[in-house]
Amino acid sequence: MVDRLSSRLVPDELWALVQPLIPGFVPRPQGGGTAPVDDRAVFTAIVYVLTSGCAWRDLPPSFGVSVPTAHRRFATWTKAGLWRKLHHAVLDELGSQGLIDWSRAILDGAAVRAKKGDP
Repeated sequence: MVDRLSSRLVPDELWALVQPLIPGFVPRPQGGGTAPVDDRAVFTAIVYVLTSGCAWRDLPPSFGVSVPTAHRRFATWTKAGLWRKLHHAVLDELGSQGLIDWSRAILDGAAVRAKKGDP
């Protein structure tokens, strides 16, 4: 059932971190449409698409979110930096609970090939 799936995809603890980071709803300039869809339902639908690997067009209607709404909100939230902010919020939460030992963190480096010629 979607309720169990939804609570597994976005548990209450995760939603508590996400909710304050979501930008406020702005109606589309061309008007029309319906009342805004619940942010948690949209976020859950987006998480489903991103974690399952399904195409946007294959988003199950049982989430209660249309494909255009989910994709539009994903683009809007991406432009607003939601995913970067959420990443930081999750790291901060895990660090505050002592679940990340920052003294053992590893930094990733990049290697660049040296150019031929003069040093």
